[in-house]
Amino acid sequence: MGFFLGLIFGSAAAVQIPVIPAPSAPAMHHQEVLAPFHARLRAPGTRPVHILQIGDSHTSADAISNGIRVPLQALLGNGGRGVVAAGRPYQNYVTWNVTASQSGGWTANSWTNSTPASPPLGLAGFTQTARAAGETIGLAADAPEHEFDRLVLCALAQPGGGTIVVRVGGEERRWSLAAPRLLVACHAVDSAAPAASASVTTEDAGPVTITSLATFRRGGGAVLSNLGVIGAQLAHFGRSDERVMSAELNAYRPDLVIIAFGTNEGFDRRVSPRDYEAGLRAQIVRIRRLAGANVPILLVGAPDAATRDPAPAGGDCGEGYYTPALLGQVRARQREVARAMGLAFWDWEAAMGGRCASRAWHRAGLMRDDHIHFTREGGDRIGRLLFADLMRTAPARVRDPR
Repeated sequence: MGFFLGLIFGSAAAVQIPVIPAPSAPAMHHQEVLAPFHARLRAPGTRPVHILQIGDSHTSADAISNGIRVPLQALLGNGGRGVVAAGRPYQNYVTWNVTASQSGGWTANSWTNSTPASPPLGLAGFTQTARAAGETIGLAADAPEHEFDRLVLCALAQPGGGTIVVRVGGEERRWSLAAPRLLVACHAVDSAAPAASASVTTEDAGPVTITSLATFRRGGGAVLSNLGVIGAQLAHFGRSDERVMSAELNAYRPDLVIIAFGTNEGFDRRVSPRDYEAGLRAQIVRIRRLAGANVPILLVGAPDAATRDPAPAGGDCGEGYYTPALLGQVRARQREVARAMGLAFWDWEAAMGGRCASRAWHRAGLMRDDHIHFTREGGDRIGRLLFADLMRTAPARVRDPR
């Protein structure tokens, strides 16, 4: 469906305001897979309902995931900020609702730049390593409603490992990361009262590597963790170490895992659709094995996007823009894997309005000039569309607890 124009009539002349197209088809498929997640929504208890989203820059920017987080927490309550990468692993790192900080002696490693000699990576896509005393990583709530009473920290224990001091509100714990062999450990520190800040400080020159940390509220509510790396493809996520992932999944206990890759693959001429499908199947098997077969997985299909860059032929969107043919092929493979492996599937392209809808989203100020990434308002719109589809298939008493 093409975009249409809304009219606002002023005293002199009509001003045309672009309006985004309606969904071209139902976006949520295989919604029965979400039944365990909906059961958690019905009986949240004292442990927050936790959605864990893993992906690329769309996830890292947090506009889309925050578009899910805000209405979900309005429904169930604020359960904390969830899992984040430690510190500030790159300059423009976004952590809405909390402010991350770090001293200058930490070295970041990521899915996209790791080598065999790098520290093993986990769900967050980054590690932070320090080798001197007095180095600090911190996290502070941006407002009282974002305070927390539990900090969970995952780190590597290793031969010669250093000692850290973890502070949450008025609580303080010392933790030695020395071990006879490389291990992955996650520890929780609880505060008796809501805390506005938490910090991790190295005590000596022994190596300290943090794979991720998280803040929660023990009283329940909902949490959405967005773990993304700019420029990442699913193959980069495949570099995550299973020991780290297993420890983190056991510590963070997600109730729904959202996988949101595919955009970068759709613009990469080196990607083979067949190899991409094989890799996707392998990663789904791995996540299920480590998270538990009872944790549902929602696979988000690649969005509509357009480019003017010279490339093999794709769908013409006008004014020199086209959608790469590979983007549609990746999306088709995602759809087939979801059907074959029992995943819920959200058709992001359909939710936007179909092929070439990115042109209308850009005209409406909801996509950036690259016609790939979303503005904050556009990301929020996408997140709320996804949230609505998640809840549309939930029981009525979950959608409206009154």
